[in-house]
Amino acid sequence: MTSAFSNGKYAIVGAGLMGRMLAVALAKRGAQVELFEKGSADAANSAARIAAAMLAPLAESAITEDNVVRMGVHSLPRWKQIIDELAKPVYFQQDGTLILWHRQDASDAERFTSHLEKNCDRNPALSKPVHLDSHSLAEIQPGVSERFTQGLYLPNEGQLDNRQLLEALLVELTLMKVPCHWNQSAEPEQLRNKENGFDWVIDCRGLGAKQSWKQLGDASKNLRGVRGEVIRLHAPEVKLHRPTRLIHPRYPIYIAPKEHDVYVVGATEIESEDLSPMSVRSAMELLSAVYTVHSGFAEARILEMATQCRPTLKDNLPEISVNQKPNQADLMMINGLYRHGFMISPAILDCALEVLSSGSSSTAVKLGLELTGHVHQELNACA
Repeated sequence: MTSAFSNGKYAIVGAGLMGRMLAVALAKRGAQVELFEKGSADAANSAARIAAAMLAPLAESAITEDNVVRMGVHSLPRWKQIIDELAKPVYFQQDGTLILWHRQDASDAERFTSHLEKNCDRNPALSKPVHLDSHSLAEIQPGVSERFTQGLYLPNEGQLDNRQLLEALLVELTLMKVPCHWNQSAEPEQLRNKENGFDWVIDCRGLGAKQSWKQLGDASKNLRGVRGEVIRLHAPEVKLHRPTRLIHPRYPIYIAPKEHDVYVVGATEIESEDLSPMSVRSAMELLSAVYTVHSGFAEARILEMATQCRPTLKDNLPEISVNQKPNQADLMMINGLYRHGFMISPAILDCALEVLSSGSSSTAVKLGLELTGHVHQELNACA
């Protein structure tokens, strides 16, 4: 694959998760890469920094489309490969997901379980959920067995530390001497001018690309922000070993354990681009719910309450769009990863690399990733 990129020059605009992953992947394949980011190197304003980074295609299958689930399944083994190739270690584990519910929510849990089992029947790549009684729950997660008498275990699912990953990708860019233009706004259309010398300009700006997607002239391509809120807790008395989700009619929270007794707790999903601090109601609901899972959270210390908006297209599905103009660099736009950024980004990366190298992507056809613009007809022929 190196030869396909060794003579190419690529400008990447936006240094969040996808921008960094693409810059590293292209540089490792021998390409000349320049990265442009209006913010700082610490990704402080990136949606990827405010995330739980759970890799849970079966758990997410209850609320998302089959093609996103396929992207998640594809991405799980790829994450291990990507992380193993980084110079700086990144916390990664694949010990499954634990699903819990209180007795009064048993009917909701039954519907949820039925949904997952049907999804497993449709997609044999998914591992079927394992039903846990009080005894098996106590064995798999002793810390919650006093409050819950049953649950579900979803094998093979995992998580990583999102902030460690962003930092490790930055280290990789430094080691490979990729020119990074921090605190510098750049417009992809201006970078496409031939005098800049780029063969491709890749737009990974998330919500920052809102106007560019609007100019495509299709209302279904309009970007919007979906607000997410998370709390980071330091809870030495809590020993959860894997991401844990609570089924609840009002606040179905997730708890993602990180290293050093840190837990990322979230649930809220608000159709708003408001980036103001977390509301009192959201904080109270998250903290109340997490306490019902494990009493040790009562003595936890609140490290951070954070909000961010995830870039989302109308159908809540990701998309890659390619635009070509005479005497200009080709433009690739990647966006709409919504709440599934970490779960599916290796799949998006693989598809983008195929398009950049050959103009089409068999992986995208297989996974059901939408490719539009000047790759669309080639993909139809490929399919």
